[in-house]
Amino acid sequence: MKSLIIYYSYTGNTGKVAEILKGILSQKGQAEIHRLKPTDESNNFFVQAAGAFTGKRAKLPEEWLDLSGYDLVCLGTPVWAFAPTPAINTYLDKCRNLDGKDAICFVTYASGAGVKRCVNTMIEKLKQKGAFKISSFNIQQGKVGDAEFVEQGIKEALEMFSV
Repeated sequence: MKSLIIYYSYTGNTGKVAEILKGILSQKGQAEIHRLKPTDESNNFFVQAAGAFTGKRAKLPEEWLDLSGYDLVCLGTPVWAFAPTPAINTYLDKCRNLDGKDAICFVTYASGAGVKRCVNTMIEKLKQKGAFKISSFNIQQGKVGDAEFVEQGIKEALEMFSV
């Protein structure tokens, strides 16, 4: 199985979860990981969150958009203002060749408000792009450092794919 993990992380929490996911997927086949780095990113978190709330898109390099070479695509983002980050919104708009692929959405969050809406937004976009099976998991920022807890969430999300 060949997997791709694409994520955006502002503070590093989502990145930590992505690395744990990569470790688990690497035991089951080949796993690549890439952090999205918008070229127009503000250093002000509140400006970023407002952009997420209004559905703003980020400027991203055109890398990793062709998903034809992967069996499983994993997308990770923090929840900002009930929504995915602008970087993930842009990636979901521009990625291609997702027809028939399996996918996992994962989010990190602080308060928990908006987790369901954020995940549902990502799942809907993946369905529109033709993803076959879609699973998800979420990790509260206070639990990101608990590798066992994170691994359990990942394993539960992977159960749907028989991997």
